[in-house]
Amino acid sequence: MKPLNYNGIFGNWATLLLATDKHGAIDRDKQSDEIDILIASRPNGIYSNGTAGEFYAQTEEEFDLISRLLAEKCEKAGIAFQIGVSHMSPQISLERLLRVRHLRPGAVQLILPDWFPVTLEEAVIFLQKMESEADEIPLILYNPPHAKKVLEPADWPLLKKMVPSLQGLKVFDRNGDPEWYRQMREHSRELSIFIPGHRLVTGIREGARGAYSNMACLNPFAAQRWYELSLTGPEAALELEQRINTFMSQWIAPFITKGHFPNHACDRFMALLGGWADVGEHLRWPYRSIPAGLVPSIRKEAEAIIPEFFEGL
Repeated sequence: MKPLNYNGIFGNWATLLLATDKHGAIDRDKQSDEIDILIASRPNGIYSNGTAGEFYAQTEEEFDLISRLLAEKCEKAGIAFQIGVSHMSPQISLERLLRVRHLRPGAVQLILPDWFPVTLEEAVIFLQKMESEADEIPLILYNPPHAKKVLEPADWPLLKKMVPSLQGLKVFDRNGDPEWYRQMREHSRELSIFIPGHRLVTGIREGARGAYSNMACLNPFAAQRWYELSLTGPEAALELEQRINTFMSQWIAPFITKGHFPNHACDRFMALLGGWADVGEHLRWPYRSIPAGLVPSIRKEAEAIIPEFFEGL
């Protein structure tokens, strides 16, 4: 597909979860079916190998399989797509980039090297090398709050100046902090800033462009409808966001804050709640998964709070 610049990166992007069998092996048929369902939801785009895609736990053969599946299906369907080439090792991240260039994604997502924190200068050195090898494919920087180097909005202009192909960032908005959004607006010239999916409407209202959406893990069709409602009925969309955050704070966040499950265990659990695709119950070793036996009771609570996300399921 054509390279995406910051103006073309917006809205609700669905994440491709890793589809595994009970032994943790990738199930190609389930992975293929999941992509088909995501395409049918007609999102603004689909991306692979984020945290929910467990990029850190894939072999290179598995990475190649997933990237190829997504590219072939999205190209055929005319859906924008990005491929995550992230890895904690900059050398492996570069190798992944080199192997997917021919698939011509709209952009590639990547993280900063993540064993020892990089300086801002070292971040530039890393991104410039990736840019030089990307064959004009734009870069999207994924900078989560658990990264070793967490960038501040004031850092973004230097990265953009030194790495012109950097078109966007996926970042944490400090739980909707107004001061963070003020800084975001000040420092995001010619960058598409994506924020957590459960604050999509607030984020767009404050100047963000969209979300690589955790809510699409629950129901990709409903997540896309919600984004479109934010354009046609922003007040109704904001009211739904308030209920979404009630559900998230009461029934999902405690798995992280009290149960100490990893964040992406919640993404997989939300897919189990929605039941829209068979992606398997378990994260890959050694990370713990939220017990699937909790699905019926929490789904009942979710249906009462955000019924829009269970219509047609």
